[in-house]
Amino acid sequence: MCAYRTCRSQPPPLRNRPNPPFRRIRDQPCAAGRPIWWGGPLFEQKVNSFWAGSEGCPRGRMLPEGVRPRVLLDDPQLGFLLSACSWRSTMKFHPTHCALALGLLAGLGAPAAFASSHREAPFITQHPKLDGTDWYMFNSYETGREGYVTLIANYLPLQDAYGGPNYFTLDPKARYDINIDNDGDAKIDIRFRFNFQNTLNDIALDIAGKQISIPFVNIGPTTVGNTANLNVVETYTVEHWRNGKVQQVTDAKTRGARFTKPADNIGNKSFPDYAAYANSYIYDIKIPGCSTNGRMFVGQRKDPFVVNLGEVFDLVNVTNPLGPVNAEADDLADKNITSLILEVPTSCLTAGGDPVIGGWTSSSAPANRTLLPNGSYLNPATETGPFVQQSRLANPLVNELVIGLKDKNSFNSSLPQSDVQFADYVTNPTLPAVLELLFGTAAPTVFPRNDLVSVFLTGVDGLNKPKSVTPAELMRLNTSIPPTPADKQNTLGVVGGDLAGYPNGRRPGDDAVDISLRAVMGVLLPPDQAPSGTLPFTDGAFHDASFYDTKFPYLRTPIAGSPNNTP
Repeated sequence: MCAYRTCRSQPPPLRNRPNPPFRRIRDQPCAAGRPIWWGGPLFEQKVNSFWAGSEGCPRGRMLPEGVRPRVLLDDPQLGFLLSACSWRSTMKFHPTHCALALGLLAGLGAPAAFASSHREAPFITQHPKLDGTDWYMFNSYETGREGYVTLIANYLPLQDAYGGPNYFTLDPKARYDINIDNDGDAKIDIRFRFNFQNTLNDIALDIAGKQISIPFVNIGPTTVGNTANLNVVETYTVEHWRNGKVQQVTDAKTRGARFTKPADNIGNKSFPDYAAYANSYIYDIKIPGCSTNGRMFVGQRKDPFVVNLGEVFDLVNVTNPLGPVNAEADDLADKNITSLILEVPTSCLTAGGDPVIGGWTSSSAPANRTLLPNGSYLNPATETGPFVQQSRLANPLVNELVIGLKDKNSFNSSLPQSDVQFADYVTNPTLPAVLELLFGTAAPTVFPRNDLVSVFLTGVDGLNKPKSVTPAELMRLNTSIPPTPADKQNTLGVVGGDLAGYPNGRRPGDDAVDISLRAVMGVLLPPDQAPSGTLPFTDGAFHDASFYDTKFPYLRTPIAGSPNNTP
């Protein structure tokens, strides 16, 4: 770790350590059999140096062969940066990697980059269970739910409804986070962390006097209150982190801290009424520090994202990018997704009299995975080491359409406060030039693109800019702007005159593709700087608020895997 190392029975006194806190790592003998402690510098926006030393052991002392420090990182701001610090194969403390990690923080203050979506980076394609696909954050527009904010984090893209026999559980070794910044500094102030657990019931049948385990995830119909036929049950807990304190979110009725995720929609023989079954797992929840209950649902949904996916990435091979908004197919029309959905009282998210919040979702997994030659259903591998962020998502699409291929993996593992490294992709975007090359539509001529900086990095003055802001790629929502009822929402959001829509947060019915295309082509710029800025760019795949429910959890019942009557 980037840290002070010491071997003693208690953390070193304050006079001998530059900055608390210190955490006990493991009871591994060092010198006189004392445990190893680690502490380190406070990570501020700018870090000019770090300090490493030892007390009670010689500097650079080797740990016993095969011993590797187990990093306990409770501070969400430090987790990824500290994971970059390493030990040599000799197990000696090696500060060089720490310096590199700290260097990512130096000089912040310039604009940042955008976010990610379906299979947006090369490495995340190898880890679909960790792939954050869409992030929604909006003032709840369900009747009677004024004063609440809905947060939706979608994971595990492009699920075919018929994708058995194992279907789409999330990773029980991973962490799935919903992060909120409520003071504009681009750091986490509130975090909801979802941890999953799979239970194998191991249903067996008597076959000629022998109990033989079945090969399926279920063995008969499942209905509300009758789940005995499920062979695999997925449950989860939710940790609430605020001001350094971690507490459990609990069921408002039972006070229990473990919740059940409904099984995926295998088909109508397995689930005669899947909608009723899934809705039975909508929970009223008690959120630590909140006087009013929230709501929560975690489970499979119909993928809400609408995009002409194949043609967009075939050199924008749409019939007419300036044609009808409903002339092309939605390539995700037959896909499902896994959703983590919270509805939280607005007063539990805002702070300091500022109604603007920033939000994003991220997922992390242990750094080391060892495949087991005789791994079991629940333990096919051992996973150890510090958690390393694999996915990060706030505003939609831009890791696909803006971030350079060489930096896509890096962006996914970065923190908002280190986005300065991606600034050129925003201020000097390539997508407008590509569209000009393909279609002859003139790209904006002004650089840097400060219009994009305000939309994605700081918030727009008078709309969703915090009172004090550190430029960073977050989705920002002004919670004081009243929600627009579903039947009156404009699918183009703010561009269409609906201030409650994207980029002031994002609702399921906001057409993020068309809005993003028009934004990069300069819809917010004066005509002399953006000759094509007023053109109605579209991918031709239409949707609006009518595609979704008007009440929590808003996203619709997933497509059933059976029956499939397609010829």
